[in-house]
Amino acid sequence: MKNYIDGGEAILEAFRQLDIDYVIASPGSEWGSVWEAFARQEREKTEGPRYLNCAHETLAVDLAIGYSVMTGRMQAVMLHTGVGLLQGSIGIDTAYRQSVPMVVVSGESLSYSEHDGFDPGPQWHGVLSVVGGPTVLASGITKWSQSVSSQHTLYEQLIRAGEMAQRSPAGPVYMSVPIETMLHDWTPPQAPRAVPPAPKPVPPAEDIEAVADMLLNAKNPAIVAESIGRDPAGYSATVELSEMLAIPVSECRWLDFTNFPKEHPMYQGMGEPDYLKDCDVVLTLRARAPWTPPSAKPANAKIVNIDETPFRPHMVHQSLQADIFLEGDAIATLQSLNSIICDRVVDAEVSQRWEKWSEAHNDMVARNKAIEADGLAKETITPIGLCATLSALLPDDAVFVDETITHRPIIIRHLDYRGPRSFYTAATGGLGQGLGLALGTKLARPDCFVVSVIGDGSFMYNPVVQSLTLSKHEELPIFVVIFNNMGYSAMRKEHHSYYPNGLAANNSTSVGHTITDMDYAELARAFGFYGRKVDRLIELENAIQEGQRAVCNGQTAILNVVLDEGDNSI
Repeated sequence: MKNYIDGGEAILEAFRQLDIDYVIASPGSEWGSVWEAFARQEREKTEGPRYLNCAHETLAVDLAIGYSVMTGRMQAVMLHTGVGLLQGSIGIDTAYRQSVPMVVVSGESLSYSEHDGFDPGPQWHGVLSVVGGPTVLASGITKWSQSVSSQHTLYEQLIRAGEMAQRSPAGPVYMSVPIETMLHDWTPPQAPRAVPPAPKPVPPAEDIEAVADMLLNAKNPAIVAESIGRDPAGYSATVELSEMLAIPVSECRWLDFTNFPKEHPMYQGMGEPDYLKDCDVVLTLRARAPWTPPSAKPANAKIVNIDETPFRPHMVHQSLQADIFLEGDAIATLQSLNSIICDRVVDAEVSQRWEKWSEAHNDMVARNKAIEADGLAKETITPIGLCATLSALLPDDAVFVDETITHRPIIIRHLDYRGPRSFYTAATGGLGQGLGLALGTKLARPDCFVVSVIGDGSFMYNPVVQSLTLSKHEELPIFVVIFNNMGYSAMRKEHHSYYPNGLAANNSTSVGHTITDMDYAELARAFGFYGRKVDRLIELENAIQEGQRAVCNGQTAILNVVLDEGDNSI
């Protein structure tokens, strides 16, 4: 009987040293050595990560993303060779685009049953091998990918991978670990080092001083934010700067996270407001695409970009049009900028700006409330009416995970989420991830009321059965609200815009629009969850309250809200 420590222990020990909370896996037959290491960890009561098993690779990766986004802590994902890597690739790509650190591992075989005394299984020779190794599948969607060289380097290579994942620009890294290496004996290091946190480099002090002077001398400055609010410290620093100089804040149309309090007098909404054309200084905060088209920057403004990685390596075309880059840790840079400005004398123009932008904010709020009142006056349920009703009934500290396309601008304008990390989007990389991200959020914040706002088309792309299974087994209740417009409206919209006088537009048809009709709420009942379909506004409040009670009692709830397709606001 084999009784020595092997590569499975090396992998688990590396994860311990990287301070990982969960090893999230969609299981593959190559991982016996790691499972043995987990059994040893449990028997010996060694502190270390928890193993979390789920039945789909995209779900596994999205759980890790959601958990990391909510905690700021890197997690590990364990997949099944190349096929599992491919299945999880859309989630890995999202982590890459959103700069979420993650260690992804999968296995391979090097001997293909030709080694006397060891047979990994006929599947490796017959169907699972990848020409060039699984790393070729990961190279375009990870920060770094590599095969483990040997049992002698396995431990340190994994440690290095985790350190690389957390350094700027943060992102997922991938390592392929041969079964033969995992099963080989391993000698732990005599004095394992504690893995230090990643450094936070900042721009030169004189550059930050220069930008402080620009803002202090500006007559009409503005802030455009995209994902600075991912960390609560970035959210707070943005509020502090805005308040010191009465700077209006707008959010990019492709915002990943909420960046600024929507109720704040300086908040001016989402998109590209007209006032930017009159600004003299515009500060963009972690903004990969502050305006569209990319060349359409505010013509009269000096553009200052604050970001860890202004130029995203995953983007084919990116034209930031910035005049000054403060490249380094965005939060530390913003905090340094604030500390300089707070010591300076602020003139009377700040008070005048505060009055101006407060009035503009109040006007925006009044317009939105009037639109919401119109939506609530209908018998049918409009997207705006749904958002207004959710805002009125759900807890103030709810977290919303958005995976809609057509309704996303409406949700951002009319859904009242409050505070840092109260809203983020699942649609950065591709659809089919909203449920996993919401469950990862619930895993990180079990006491929080987590809401998945999701389109019917997006819902169909998700691993629904696997997600509901995990929700039940791990006791992770979430509230799923389906914005059901009975089709792929984004596809129909683009089709008709390309051919405004085409056959489809003239006949109100679109081949790419149709979704097979089904009652998504029925899926909940198979798991003992709450499910309800609703299409009349008079029924909506009761349905939301019933769903909320179910979630508070430990049941996931699915609310299938059939929307008024005649509502042109979508």
